[in-house]
Parts: sequence; structure tokens; C-alpha cells
Amino acid sequence: MDAKAGSFGAGRAGAAFDPVSFIREPRTILRVLSWVFSMVVFASIINEGYVNWGSERLHCIFNKNYDACNYGVSIAMVAFLASVALLVLDVYFPQISSVRDRRRIVLLELAFSGLWTFLWFVGFCFMANQWSQTTADVLPLEQAADAARAAIAFSFFSILTWGYLCLLTLSRFKNIAFVEEQRLLPKPAPALALA
Repeated sequence: MDAKAGSFGAGRAGAAFDPVSFIREPRTILRVLSWVFSMVVFASIINEGYVNWGSERLHCIFNKNYDACNYGVSIAMVAFLASVALLVLDVYFPQISSVRDRRRIVLLELAFSGLWTFLWFVGFCFMANQWSQTTADVLPLEQAADAARAAIAFSFFSILTWGYLCLLTLSRFKNIAFVEEQRLLPKPAPALALA
């Protein structure tokens, strides 16, 4: 097998980093989008997701349910940090020569992306449900309605980006498993032709 044909293993380890090709990769674009989407959800809830109406105490815009606001902020903050960490890991991934280490990293990324896809789905459903139950007589909706809608919309977009990242990581894992099998299995002996 040609060392440059597969992008995994020692054949490509230590290759020069090409920022232009790295930025054009779908994985990088999706990571940056996930990072931006998590910032929007976090900022929408923190800045305008709490209103004080009739008292000095702040109430969550999602039907006064503090769990909805706390869940959205928590998921968005961890997604923000994880996007940055995984982006840095993607930069250093070609430098790793051990197939075993690459496999562990990809498995960790696959598990995290799958979990975060699910958690964004739960957050989207939870915030949309609480927002649909919020009425104007409970909270002044004109004050933070746009922030609530933005948090819900970008939670949905995050489901799509993290889900697609999970699929890309699954493809990467299959490639690593294939390269490892090619290295470990002996090549079959050529068949003798009987003439």
C-alpha cells in the first residue's frame, strides 16, 4: 500500500501543516460553525434570557423555568470549549504516527460528538417546549423574545453540525480500522496457476 494513498499512520506523520487545505476541510468548517452556534446560544441566554418583571429577582424567559436556561448555558459552554479543543486536536492529528493513538482519539471524538448531538437535541426540545408554554401574562415577551428564539434556532443548528461531525468521525474511524487491518493481516500468497 502506498504511504501517501492513506492519510493515516506513519506515512503521513510529520508532514508540513497546510493551513489552506485545513480550513477547507468539512470537519474544520463544521467545528467553527459549532463553535459559533454555541456562542450564540450562550450569549442569547446570558444577555437577554433573564428578565425581572414585578420583582428584583431575575426570571428565565423560558416559562420561568431556570432549568431550561441553565441547561442551555451549560451545554453551550461545554460545546464552545470542546469545539476549540477538538479543532486544536485536528491540527495536531496528522502529526500522530501511532495508529493506536489515532484510533483512541477518533473513538473519543466519536463518543463526544454523538453525546453532544443527543444533548443538543434534548436542549432544543426542552427550550422549545418551555418557550411554547410561555405566555405574555407570565413574562413580558417583547423584552427577550428574539433571544429565546435565537437560542432555540441555534440549538437546532447545533444538532445538525454535531450530527454531521459524528458521521465524519465515523468515516475517519473506518479508515483507521482499515489501515490497521492492512498492516496486521499478512498478504495472501499468489495463487499458482495449473497449466
